[in-house]
Amino acid sequence: MLDSQLKLHVPQYRDLWYRQQLLNDAATMDYNKGYDLDFRGYHKDSGCIDFPEEQWKNWYDWFIGQEPERFYAYITRSHDGKFIGEVNIHKSDTALWHEMGIILDAKFRGQGYAVEALKLLLEYAFVNLNIDAVHNSFEVNRTAAVRTHLAAGFKEYNKENDNIELLITREQYFSK
Repeated sequence: MLDSQLKLHVPQYRDLWYRQQLLNDAATMDYNKGYDLDFRGYHKDSGCIDFPEEQWKNWYDWFIGQEPERFYAYITRSHDGKFIGEVNIHKSDTALWHEMGIILDAKFRGQGYAVEALKLLLEYAFVNLNIDAVHNSFEVNRTAAVRTHLAAGFKEYNKENDNIELLITREQYFSK
């Protein structure tokens, strides 16, 4: 178990206001702008994603309490319980791993929280969910994200065109 200044907190339904706020914050979602993503609620100009209250129940029922297929949690500071971001993993439809995501509120970036949050997610994935591997992929020019994943223990799995794939296996996690 990590001795952490952060905790993972599975939100209650009433806490989804924070996810709505996070996904609608242009500074936080800036990394996500300018792509041709084909899903409802995505704003190409800002990277923000709509998460209206009428979608909360279906989203909550699909994500929360669905382990080991899916896991979602807020990243919270241990000393005050403040929400500072989110992490998630879900079983890939096409590969023998779980895909992951992390969003750290822009106000809390550059403070060492991202690596620690990723390590907490990996600990939960490998210890509690007993999964085989965790994978993430994104644009190679997101150098801070690449460094963060490598610092948390991920290895480069593939690099093609402008994208990088990072992977950490259960064996790699427990051999560190």
